[in-house]
Amino acid sequence: MDISRNEQRILHLLAQGGRIEIEKNEKKRIASVRCLTRDGWRYPGFDLELFRKLRRKKAVSSIDGGPYRITRRGLELVRAELNNR
Repeated sequence: MDISRNEQRILHLLAQGGRIEIEKNEKKRIASVRCLTRDGWRYPGFDLELFRKLRRKKAVSSIDGGPYRITRRGLELVRAELNNR
């Protein structure tokens, strides 16, 4: 399965301990999403469309209403980056 560069960056951040937090509106629908690194910094290039792509590919999931984290499938999709140790 082909993964875009933006999806690859998000999956890499999540694999290092990051998380995706969502905010819902009064109709219980997802209103906004944000990707946070393990240090708590917000990743700027993340939007609702990218989040939906990752969910559709089953690369991220939420457990008991918590933040979205990378799944085993997501770990299979992410490619290693040599510049990060």
